[in-house]
Amino acid sequence: MTTIAIFGVGLIGGSLALCFKGKPGLRVIGHSNRAESVEKYMKRGVVDYATTSLQEAAEAADVIIVCVPVGMLESYLDQLQQFDLKPGCIITDVGSTKASIVEAAIRLKRPDIHFIGGHPMAGSERSGVEAASSHLFENAYYVLTPHENTPDEAMERLESLLRHTKAHIVKMDARQHDDIVGAISHLPHMIAVALVNQVRRYNDGNAMYQQLAAGGFRDITRIASSEPNIWRDILINNRDVMLRLLNDWNNEIDSFIHMLQNSDGVGIERSFAEAGRFRQELPERRKGMITSLYDLYVDVPDHPGVIGQIASLLGNERINLSNIQIIESREDVPGVLRISFRNQQDVDRAAELLRTHYEVHV
Repeated sequence: MTTIAIFGVGLIGGSLALCFKGKPGLRVIGHSNRAESVEKYMKRGVVDYATTSLQEAAEAADVIIVCVPVGMLESYLDQLQQFDLKPGCIITDVGSTKASIVEAAIRLKRPDIHFIGGHPMAGSERSGVEAASSHLFENAYYVLTPHENTPDEAMERLESLLRHTKAHIVKMDARQHDDIVGAISHLPHMIAVALVNQVRRYNDGNAMYQQLAAGGFRDITRIASSEPNIWRDILINNRDVMLRLLNDWNNEIDSFIHMLQNSDGVGIERSFAEAGRFRQELPERRKGMITSLYDLYVDVPDHPGVIGQIASLLGNERINLSNIQIIESREDVPGVLRISFRNQQDVDRAAELLRTHYEVHV
């Protein structure tokens, strides 16, 4: 029997627990410092057993998965060293920065305890154990960042366990991971925050900015609403990488300034064309760190009951909605419904169904 202890049974930790729970030869322990959270884990059936004792969970475990915010990871490693962990115990994490925690793990005093950095590159618009799903990691990348001294046997054991997530496991150097994730996730979050704050300042003098910033602006900047405390820790933890990336970003913006100053239409067109070609080559159906939007836009007449009719059509086919929003509805003008789903499969099924009744845009 392999016992897995998960510290922090929220969206990620809870989803991992659901991937393992009930599998032959696996037992899942959940830990929280709060008794009410422990009770919730058990009531929801996410884990086999839950406790408020860090020591109890750690010393029972063959594999420990630390699913706490990046800023708390080193503190947990320090605490774990004080316990009588099983020989051969594997410790891994799910943080979105890897170099600092891998360096901290080198200080582990026992050579028979193996730390392997981990980062499942999947998420959700929702949070907490209530949003946990055994399907969260399917078709996502799960990055592992072993140290050069990590035994092959320990890597094989962890990879075998993580296959239950149905994720694509990728191994790379911790610093390479931080460079790549900094560029494709951390930098876009910073840009979105800066852009929203720029428009917020304009709005202080003219409220029309906020009024007209619906639709596309709201969609492309939605990651600016991410949890401030979590992103404070991530960005400070990956500070050196972010400073370099921001310098490169400033160079890109300077290039646009130069093109505009010189009315360089050819250069502007070339920049858009190059970006468009690269973006078209990006994988569409692969899960990533920035949660995909699974939305349909439906033109509907402005008459009573139309939203109920659409919901009934989808419900009759067992297609689950996650959200529905009226973007525009005026007399004698077709309204627009934005309908959100949990996955691409539901989007495709809904589009095929609704096109027989309404004008649908993806």
